[in-house]
This record gives sequence, C-alpha cells and structure tokens, in this order.
Amino acid sequence: MKVIDIINNAKKTVFSFELLPPLKGNDTSKLYRTIESLTEFDPKYINLTTHRDEIEFKEMDDGSIVKRTIRKRPGTVAIAAAIQHKYGIPVVPHILCGGFTKSETEHVLIDLNFLGIKNVLALRGDGVKSQHVFKPESNGHSNAVQLVKQIKDLKEGTYLEKDLKNSTPLDFCIGVAGYPEKHFECPNRELDLNYLKQKVDAGADYIVTQMFFDNKVYYDFVDKCREIGITVPIIPGIKPINLKNQLTVLPKIFSIDLPAELASELAKCKNNEEARRVGTEWAIYQSKDLVAHNAPSLHIYTYGISDNVKEIVKAAF
Repeated sequence: MKVIDIINNAKKTVFSFELLPPLKGNDTSKLYRTIESLTEFDPKYINLTTHRDEIEFKEMDDGSIVKRTIRKRPGTVAIAAAIQHKYGIPVVPHILCGGFTKSETEHVLIDLNFLGIKNVLALRGDGVKSQHVFKPESNGHSNAVQLVKQIKDLKEGTYLEKDLKNSTPLDFCIGVAGYPEKHFECPNRELDLNYLKQKVDAGADYIVTQMFFDNKVYYDFVDKCREIGITVPIIPGIKPINLKNQLTVLPKIFSIDLPAELASELAKCKNNEEARRVGTEWAIYQSKDLVAHNAPSLHIYTYGISDNVKEIVKAAF
C-alpha cells in the first residue's frame, strides 16, 4: 500500500519509524529484533535509509597511501524487500542523488518495482565528506527536484531510453524531505520553502520533516508551507535523544536548535542513562502534542534503538 493512501485513509495519526541497514559484514538479526519489538504498535510503514559509497585513504606498510571506495551499509533494496515480505508492512527505501547516476537510479527503481515496493523517499543526500559542496556524479542529479522528476517520468512510463517499446509505468508514491529550521546550506528560510515547493510541484506526494525539538517550529513550518500553496501531507520527524553528547552533536550536524528547557535538563545529566530518560520524556511530550493536533503520522528516527521508542509510542497512542 502507498504511504499517501495510508495517510489519506487514516482516521487518526499513524505511526512509522526509520531504520538503518546493517553494517557490511553483519546480518539482519538486530534489524528484525527492532521491527518485532515495535509491531505491536501497528506501524503503518517503515523507512529504510540508503548510503552512498565513501572514500577512504589508508596508509600501507611501505608508507604509501591507497584510496579505497567502500559502501559501509549495502543491500538496501534486498533488505527492503525482505522486510516487506516478512512482516507485510510497506517499506520506504531512500533514493539518493549523491553517489548515483541517473541510470543507476533507474535500475534501482525497476528492481524495487519488480519486488513489489511502491514507496520511495527522494533525497539529495550528503556529499563526499572531503568536499565542501555537493557534487553530483557524472550524469547524476544535482538536487532532489531533478530526482523527483525522474521518478515521476517513470510513473508515466518515460524511461531514460526514449525508444523503449511498450514501456511499463512504475507507479511509486514519492516522499521528500522538509526542513522546519531550513536546510543548513540554504541562505534563508524563504528560499528553502521555495525549493520544497519545487519538489512538490515536480511530483512529491508528501513531506517528512527533519528532526525538530520544538513543536512550534513544526506548526509554523506547516503554516508557511500552506501559505505558498504546498497542500500535501507534512509528517513530523521525531528523534529521541539517547546520549548526553547529543546536546551539542545534534545542533552541529543537523543545524537545528534545542529548546532552552530541554538543553538545560540535558546539561544537568551526569551520564547517558539520565540523558536518555530526559530525551524519552521530551519525545513523549512532543508526540502527545502532535497527536492532539492531528499530525498525519509520527515518524520516529530509531537508528536501531527501540526500547525508548516503545515508551514513546505507547504513551502517545
């Protein structure tokens, strides 16, 4: 089932969560345990992240430097299909611009269609860590608007090879990312909102937000989107804080603000256990408020940790 249909047919806020594929060399047992610990709360869909190749430089015994290209979390397509088949829950794999050509993207989408997966989240993704600006692959997409357009073309049966005979439309539901506190690369909020509207106009069916810790930021973001003509559902993304150092790490990595009250309580914590408790309580407060305001879905970034997510969902629903 498509995410947009799930949301439009729901009579109340639904629950979804996001997972990381296992690191290369690991199996799926931990991933499955996380899913199984949350199935009692009836998740309506599961997002699965995708990771591009990374560049590493390794010093050899003779002092020479060798450049290596590795993918630390391979197998997104296979894992997405395995999860959907095993649990009967729609899976939303992430499709990235960064690290992929248009042709590779088309092949991934064809594979997903063959496997019965009808939902994707279209993202630009991060650049190579050593680069200060995002650089697409040769014959790749520079931004998510272009990626959405390619997926939309496939929905209409238009492939990269224009002369294909009897080409089959690939009918995907397309989600995109929104940034309530703006994308860190964007010079101002207005331009960021305009870019988001371009993604929706290109064919996106819904928006899922980056994490935020002040619900007023989300509500204001939704209002601003509606003012400029964005009408698709906007799903709030919730990230429970698990570690004390996330007080400073999260704002730095994601260019977001932590409310003064939350920051003050985290600063008082003596260890990760105390910080985890504060983070869980804050996420419960956020989630209850979002459900009370009829958010279309609560999308929780689990990163493979489910105990506190169970507490949050149990309290909010």
